[in-house]
Amino acid sequence: MDTRIACRHSRGAIAAALIAAASPAGADQPAAGDIDALTRQLETESRKLDALRESLEEKQRALEEQRRTLQKLERDVKRAAPKTQKPLADSAQQDVRGGQAQGQGQASPPAQKQGQAPAAAPATVGEAPETQNRPPEVAPLGRQAGVLTPYKAFIFEPSLQYSHSTNTRVALVGFSIIPAVVIGLIDVRTVNRSAWVGTLTGRYGLTDRMEVEMRVPYVYRADSTVARPFNDPSSTDSIFNATGQGIGDVEVAARYQLNEGGADKPYFIGGLRFKSRTGRDPFEVQRVSPFAGADQLEAELPTGSGFNSLQPSITMLLPSDPAVFFAGLLYVHNFTRDVGGNFGKIDPGDITQFNFGMGLSLNERASFSMAYDHAILQKPKQNGITPPLAQTVQLGQLLFGVSYKLSSRTTLSVSLAVGVTPDAPDVQLTVRLPIRAF
Repeated sequence: MDTRIACRHSRGAIAAALIAAASPAGADQPAAGDIDALTRQLETESRKLDALRESLEEKQRALEEQRRTLQKLERDVKRAAPKTQKPLADSAQQDVRGGQAQGQGQASPPAQKQGQAPAAAPATVGEAPETQNRPPEVAPLGRQAGVLTPYKAFIFEPSLQYSHSTNTRVALVGFSIIPAVVIGLIDVRTVNRSAWVGTLTGRYGLTDRMEVEMRVPYVYRADSTVARPFNDPSSTDSIFNATGQGIGDVEVAARYQLNEGGADKPYFIGGLRFKSRTGRDPFEVQRVSPFAGADQLEAELPTGSGFNSLQPSITMLLPSDPAVFFAGLLYVHNFTRDVGGNFGKIDPGDITQFNFGMGLSLNERASFSMAYDHAILQKPKQNGITPPLAQTVQLGQLLFGVSYKLSSRTTLSVSLAVGVTPDAPDVQLTVRLPIRAF
């Protein structure tokens, strides 16, 4: 070995130098006592050289073991996340080369003392990001798809939604002889509707690309109807109030990420949602006629729609750092139901809905989103016939939302929807608090 040869050469050189130094000038042979002293000194130096050689060999073995360990870690990291972990692995290799250079005689850094064993290699170098190959997270707006629940993770999300709308209607109860002469009652009615919906939502990640969801809402509604018959001797406004509360329509859903996606590549998420009719049925509540000559109104407000529905959807998310663009298309099929009585078979009509918007990451904790959502409600049918006064309803809303990460497991999200069409709610405010339980 090169180290042993160097040590033997050094030992011979030291002995020759010591003998030459101990011999007086012009003397033929050194004294016997001087030779013994030089021999002992030579043996001492030889032991020191042997100790240094063994220490050097031990350091070289440790460095070689460290190099093999880091090479194995580098291979594991490249298989797991080659793009994100390559710079870290290269840095580790440079540390190994630097340690080998120190073992070969180069100056060691001040932090490492001579003879001190090198630091052990770290157990792990890094971990791939949790959201890699997953849709980016944006502040939620409405029910558009966002980041999927991680594999075997459970998200518990309590939420509270408040909505308010005002609608003014002018109704003619009677007939007109000519357009300027009306025989009957002109009824001017203003309806103020408010609703509070508290929802408990649970989501579970079946795989890295699929999640299931269940929503259980509790609804409280309050309507205030103000009417004034213009062609009536009384000029006093009549007010009728009605409320309703109880469990709403329970929903179950599943969402699946259709492709890999990535930086500057869109993610496509398919979804399927089923809405039951567990809420109080609109056809089951009692109706009264609070105003003379007016239509009947609900004495107790329903908490459900009264119809089962199936909702397929497709959502696209396109990351463009620091923004995320999204768009979605939803179709709601309401199943026909025979409600009996004077109603017969009722088909409430299907719904086509689309939305598009943008989410912007402000920092590591906060994000902001804005979008437009539009729903088209088709005309209903009764016993297979479209009523003469049935209309297609257009619901358009502008949505704004903010999201703030309170901790690694909890996020607070607030969204505001403003109606831009006459039939849409005037304002809708939603507060969510998703909590990752495990």
